Amino acid sequence: MSTTLVENGILKQHLIDPEICIRCNTCEATCPVGAITHDDTNYVVMADKCNGCMDCISPCPTGSIDNWRLVPVSKPYRVQEQLGWESLPAELSGDALAAAQGGENAAEVHDLSQAQAVIAAAAGLAASGANSVDSDAFRAASYGATSPPWSAAHAYTNLHGPKAPVTATVVGNLNCTEAGFDNETHHIVLDFGAMPFPVLEGQSLGIIPPGVDASGKPHVARQYSIASARNGERPGYNNLALTVKRVVEDHQGVAVRGVASNYLCDLQVGDKVQVIGPFGSSFLMPNHPRSHIVMICTGTGSAPMRAMTEWRRRLRKSGKFEGGKLLLFFGARTPQELPYFGPLQSLPKDFIDSNFAFSRIAGQPKRYVQDAMSERTADLMELLRDDNTHIYVCGLKSMEEGVVLALRDVAQQAGLGWEELGTKLKREGRLHLETY
Repeated sequence: MSTTLVENGILKQHLIDPEICIRCNTCEATCPVGAITHDDTNYVVMADKCNGCMDCISPCPTGSIDNWRLVPVSKPYRVQEQLGWESLPAELSGDALAAAQGGENAAEVHDLSQAQAVIAAAAGLAASGANSVDSDAFRAASYGATSPPWSAAHAYTNLHGPKAPVTATVVGNLNCTEAGFDNETHHIVLDFGAMPFPVLEGQSLGIIPPGVDASGKPHVARQYSIASARNGERPGYNNLALTVKRVVEDHQGVAVRGVASNYLCDLQVGDKVQVIGPFGSSFLMPNHPRSHIVMICTGTGSAPMRAMTEWRRRLRKSGKFEGGKLLLFFGARTPQELPYFGPLQSLPKDFIDSNFAFSRIAGQPKRYVQDAMSERTADLMELLRDDNTHIYVCGLKSMEEGVVLALRDVAQQAGLGWEELGTKLKREGRLHLETY
């Protein structure tokens, strides 16, 4: 816990910039003390819980979380106040800070724990237990790497921001599943013409839907993983692909119409799209020839896996690269809802080892990716013992814990201590988690 956040009653309050945040949920998923929350508009840091550990800084793809303001401990920016922001407040001058500190709620505090109690009291919260964390709880997110593999290519990030998006043209839009309208997933190809938008496998971008939300504000950008290789969806062209599922209900089954997903799925060839990014500098594939890649995904979490697989396929076809093993665990409710199911099955078995798990096939028990992983324990044990193995997990947040627990079980069966191995995988940039 850092004590440098407080000095003589002044708090260095951690804030998120709403102008460049792409609402990817990385910070909230990463925070070990539950200090980050959000609504439909903004992600914010709760001053009475943040302990200054900095765990959320590196994983943020945009740098929006790298912001602070000096405020009196007794007058921090409240959560509801931050949720309504469209931009960060200006920094207080020395005189303004002194004047604000001198009010009737002023408090003389010198350490973070005391400051958090003051903040909690000022906000009408119960201070006791506000910052406690169950140390025995298993936190899958804590094992996700924030550094790229040592052999990854250099990633360019944040070339185009929300205030100056780049315009791309739709050159392809097709349904890549056999599902009906309510569960269809589209493969959308965007061309950038002469505008620079260099990407690597594993990176993402933001799409700004046209129009305004219910409050009359312009829609914020939505993040999508890139599904194509670094040299273009069509090799040698300045284009890329996205994998987008049409959202017609939320996770509880309540009917909703996803603003960005329906906008993208309904695009026609020739339409123009506003794009920001690219984002991501750690969820990148290794490039050294001996590297093995284990890919674990569900639904549209397949996008970065398709990108990595396609780049390896092109290298293999060129005869210039002899890669290690590709092992894929891919989950969906039914085969009809699994993106790219047909093309995946046509890939050579000596190139990629594909394992599917379906949870909603009539008359059959539910089967998830961790179940498929347990059936390949022997192969995973061998790969976990190899320092050239890199593991990527992408999909719904609900899959994360089960997948990491499955890896822990495999490691223990291999006689490998998970705490030591998990820490090593994270430190070396070899276990990456990207869930939403």
